[in-house]
Amino acid sequence: MDEKDVVIIGGGAAGLLCAIEAGRRGRRVVVLEHNSTIGKKIAISGGGRCNFTNLNTGADNFISANPHFCKSALARYTPADFISLVEKHRIAFHEKKLGQLFCDGSAQQIITLLLEEASETGVEIRCGSTVQSVNKSNPNEGGFEIKTNSGSIVSETVVVATGGLSIPPLGATDFGYRLARQFGIEIREPWPALVPFTLSREELRALTPLSGVSVDASVSCRGAQFRENILVTHRGLSGPAILQISSYWGPGRSIVVNLLPEVAADELLREQENKELSLANFLSQFLPRRFAAAWCALHFPSQPLKRYTPRQLTDIARKLNHWEVLPVGTEGYRKAEVTAGGVSTDELSSQTMEVKKVPGLYFIGEVVDVTGQLGGYNFQWAWASGHAAGRSA
Repeated sequence: MDEKDVVIIGGGAAGLLCAIEAGRRGRRVVVLEHNSTIGKKIAISGGGRCNFTNLNTGADNFISANPHFCKSALARYTPADFISLVEKHRIAFHEKKLGQLFCDGSAQQIITLLLEEASETGVEIRCGSTVQSVNKSNPNEGGFEIKTNSGSIVSETVVVATGGLSIPPLGATDFGYRLARQFGIEIREPWPALVPFTLSREELRALTPLSGVSVDASVSCRGAQFRENILVTHRGLSGPAILQISSYWGPGRSIVVNLLPEVAADELLREQENKELSLANFLSQFLPRRFAAAWCALHFPSQPLKRYTPRQLTDIARKLNHWEVLPVGTEGYRKAEVTAGGVSTDELSSQTMEVKKVPGLYFIGEVVDVTGQLGGYNFQWAWASGHAAGRSA
């Protein structure tokens, strides 16, 4: 039977950073990855260039039942810490917008960085290794037996870095949640986050011809608000602003879209109320022409502005600045960038990510109920939570 100090289940961003930190402490570490290669989600991230962190990272960029939990790990492993690692490996990078850092080359550079660091610290990585069971030798002490498809391992500690349910073709499973439940650990019900919305047939009928058209807008829901592009798709709405707000949305709730976020539409229309110009043509000065026409067809007959009554103009203005959209759902885990919810933070030490009632067992990364906004925040949580566990496990 193989003996290790630390077994890490999952070879993604969090698991690999944890392995590197534990390896630096002289721990005998093995990473068990059920896919044929490590870092599959890293490879496709950021359009293949990996948005590996965000300069503006703070607790406000994360969703959790306990919004304070992430502060400790984020404070002890900052974007600057990971940037120094990127610079050490001479990886060229740039800030795209809003503090988002991307590789100039490809995401493979980040994977190579992690592999080289793991090799330097003596970490063993086993791909194609499926964990069949994890059992504790002594309920009150460390010590686990991990059975895999290639034999058993005895280890002082186990770190679960299995990710969430997002993007099943990359190998996502519910293993981490099942393992947590096995040990009596509370789970906050997971849901797909950073995910496109689907719309009703009526709205799709009007908007589907616009598939591929994007609009700069402000989108809000449940106190959260984001100003970025929205994108019309053949199934509904996507784009950065929609992905962001989806993490705050729940079934049966509306989102509010402000199509003219820098303009008071009522004042704008009042200035034009005696014009011969049609509503659609007028709005095409501010919105893509095809979008303006389709939006008018969905809500108001497009006619010369002077034919609208003052009350109708008020209704149009309200809809432009406060367009309520009721999604019928989302595109689910298949298209979700991350999984929200997960292992309750009440169960974990914010300093080490260790389960309070199960000594030697740790949960890190996406499997935990800490979910970042779009823009590199989820990678920073992976690095920070992995670092916290790696310094302790």
